[in-house]
Amino acid sequence: MKLQSMNVETLAQKVMNQEPLFILDVRNEQAFSDWKIEGKSVENINVPYMTLLDGVDPLIEKLPKDKRIVVVCAKEGTSVFIGDMLVEAGLKDVHYLKGGMSSWSDHIEPVKIGDLSSGGEVYQFVRIGKGCLSYMIISNNEAIIIDPIRTIDPFIAFADKMNAKIIHVVDTHLHADHISGARNIREQTGATYWLPAQDAEEVTFSFEHLEEGRNDLTFNNSNVDIKIMYSPGHTIGSTSLIIDHTYFFTGDILFIDSIGRPDLAGEAGEWAFDLRSTLYNTYQDVAKEVTVLPAHFGTIEELNNNGSVAKTFDEILERNTSMNIKDTEQFHALVSENLPEQPNSFVDIRQTNMGKVTPTSEEQHEMEIGPNRCAING
Repeated sequence: MKLQSMNVETLAQKVMNQEPLFILDVRNEQAFSDWKIEGKSVENINVPYMTLLDGVDPLIEKLPKDKRIVVVCAKEGTSVFIGDMLVEAGLKDVHYLKGGMSSWSDHIEPVKIGDLSSGGEVYQFVRIGKGCLSYMIISNNEAIIIDPIRTIDPFIAFADKMNAKIIHVVDTHLHADHISGARNIREQTGATYWLPAQDAEEVTFSFEHLEEGRNDLTFNNSNVDIKIMYSPGHTIGSTSLIIDHTYFFTGDILFIDSIGRPDLAGEAGEWAFDLRSTLYNTYQDVAKEVTVLPAHFGTIEELNNNGSVAKTFDEILERNTSMNIKDTEQFHALVSENLPEQPNSFVDIRQTNMGKVTPTSEEQHEMEIGPNRCAING
């Protein structure tokens, strides 16, 4: 038997389909503790490769003999080295992850969410390794993209596959955990770029103001209803969209089991009041049967059986404890005190999304490695 490779596309499908997987992660303990491959049917162990340089014999008894083993490292090379040693030791079904966690971080998988009442579809692009969620709404051969990530080729290719022209691209807020692909999509397709003006006081590029009351964020060839709703709290400009009276795009304000953090621009205390007002007042006027589509997921448990991340608003109101905190002081303490670690390189990412700095592609990739950390759990 030879060591075999597994690409991120195959691995993502297996994770999203909840197929049993055994992952041997050979990165250092800190890297594994910070961020790893997770799934409802994923079993993994961490054995740093430095402990295996003298041989894998002590490891063999910890590994299953009747399961496929996928060896994972940061970029690929070390997993090949360890994988070869496992094969030489007699294990028969060993794979290494091509591109390692570096490739896992970038991969996105499209999943259909549903149909539009007047004809068309809504698709979610799940960045499984990073927890980012982007969207494409297609109607009558036109497409609107919401919160695209840095790697834009999958969006362009999917639109081409669906014979749809990208006419609008939207950022619901100025992102701090990942680099937006919106400007690059505009440059490649001629689409109109929308961004909340309150988040964009320091940006260096032109854009259309995503603001409540505007009615020109529309499809040209169909009459799909698009409502823009100002919903500050994660950022001062955070804005939500309700499309076709059915799909509620909440950005980083409301997730399935958590809510957005208000501190990534240094305003945790002040923006906590905005966040509570949005969640407990503005959002309460939204129909409870709409499907909530956030810009991130916090844990793998939030994925549905088909790999999508979506729940009706009434389901979220029942299960999300952060939406049920009656005491104002308790809520403010939750979102402004003892917050989780901030996203990697979030200051540099914000600067990049403002257009103030232009890192190389490799630098941008390195800035995004790791979890998104945009959520607060009640």
